[in-house]
Amino acid sequence: MIDSSILLKAYRLMLASKFMAATYEANRTVCQYVHSTSLGHQAIQLATAFQLKPVDIVSPYYRDESLLMGLGFEPYELMLQLLAKADDPFSGGRSYYSHPSSLDAEKPLILHQSSATGMQAIPATGAAHGVTLMDKIMAETHPRKGACVICSLGDASMTEGEVSEALQVAALYQLPILFLVQDNGWGISVTAAEARSMNAVEFAKGFNGIHAENIDGTDFVKCYDRVGEILGHMRHNPGPVLLRATVPLLGHHTSGVRREFYRSSEELMAAEKDDPVAKLYQYLLAEKITDELQLDALSSETRLWIEESFAKARAAAEPNPATVSQHVFAPTTILSESGKRQPEGASIIPMVDAGLFAIREIMEGHPEAIFFGQDVGKRLGGVFREAATLGERFGEHRVFNTAIQEAYIVGSTAGMSAVGLKPIVEIQFADYIYPALNQLVTELSKSCYLSMGKFPIQAVIRIPCGAYGGGGPYHSGSIESTLLSIKGIKVAYPSNAADLKGLMKAAFYDPNPVVMLEHKGLYWSKVPGTESAKRPEPSRDYVLPLGKG
Repeated sequence: MIDSSILLKAYRLMLASKFMAATYEANRTVCQYVHSTSLGHQAIQLATAFQLKPVDIVSPYYRDESLLMGLGFEPYELMLQLLAKADDPFSGGRSYYSHPSSLDAEKPLILHQSSATGMQAIPATGAAHGVTLMDKIMAETHPRKGACVICSLGDASMTEGEVSEALQVAALYQLPILFLVQDNGWGISVTAAEARSMNAVEFAKGFNGIHAENIDGTDFVKCYDRVGEILGHMRHNPGPVLLRATVPLLGHHTSGVRREFYRSSEELMAAEKDDPVAKLYQYLLAEKITDELQLDALSSETRLWIEESFAKARAAAEPNPATVSQHVFAPTTILSESGKRQPEGASIIPMVDAGLFAIREIMEGHPEAIFFGQDVGKRLGGVFREAATLGERFGEHRVFNTAIQEAYIVGSTAGMSAVGLKPIVEIQFADYIYPALNQLVTELSKSCYLSMGKFPIQAVIRIPCGAYGGGGPYHSGSIESTLLSIKGIKVAYPSNAADLKGLMKAAFYDPNPVVMLEHKGLYWSKVPGTESAKRPEPSRDYVLPLGKG
């Protein structure tokens, strides 16, 4: 039996979400920014939120306002973001409603949440991957020991290809992540029958190693008990779970796409029969936990709470336009060059060797540094041998291969960085950055800005470009003009070995995402101040002794 205080708290917060939605509707000229609410979804969201610990990590989606209140955020705080106010605790007025990010030590860590449907699946899985790697690197000492990751999704997002990449990795590594899919049967005006040949559970069962099941997401008691069982098991036996909660969509898709545009009155009336607020009301009475008079009093108190919160939020200060450019980048301490540019005993240094030794020295001094990508593991060490010997030296938990998943390679760094790792990753050829561009633009480049500096992403993304010279548009391309148009990332393009080594180290210490373009037409580089009689053959199997510069 669930403690009565938990049941009454859930009912109060369900009422709060209902009164919030009504308040926003009554003040549409004030609530001018597009927003979604959690009407119909409250039971599963609160049941999940109540089970979480500060050590856990959450990646919500834009309809998760009840989940946020269940974690302890006040309606007033959510309203500050709704109205784009200066004191919005998540983004300082930079984001739409219910796009949270939090480092509150008393609550689960909440990764920066973008608006792009389903894109949070990769950063969230990256966080779970990071927790698992930290178990191997730091054993009992890392701060997220025993964490579970919750990735909340709408059912329509399950058709996104990047969700498939996340599920594949979660299954492969048996990560401690719960994919909470809230299935209301709609993707704006598109029905499930129009968009999908299977539901989320049927889809997830195609990934060997993911446990998937359905639940009535409108029944708070069943949801609370089952989510508790799942998370309790996951804390001791890590492995991915997909829980599909069927719920009604009682509100609008968003305030801008209203339900009456595409739904019939008959369909809406049918959906109302599954209202989780009404179901919990009946349960409280049937179990004699309270009576109608007490519930009426609670309703009146909650309504007043929401009215006062909205009035306070409405009167709050607007953002100062002078702050609009803050947090595009996190401050870095690397502002000038230092170290030796000319190593002892060598006048010509292959650039591939300079990069290799830079990463080796980084990894020797920083156990939180990891390196992954396609074919970079110890068996090959990179198709250009730029990772040769690293896998053997540092082990498969720090240098490892990935599948052909450019989106995951790049996007997972957001979650890994958030849990304390410092990833260095590689896209095998520059021309194949485009499958990862969504994560680079949507997640990495905006995370620091939209979280007000809480979640800068410390990641180095190595991209070989110009390979072979005659490789055409799929192996020899130069993509710098595309990357330079993305605000929020840094691009480094060294022209000699000394610069490559120095920039690689500077990029590692920079708290922002840095793309390192490495031109594979430049196999060698003359050290400044020396002369070279001829170009040497490209090095693949040996490393010249570089200094620590």
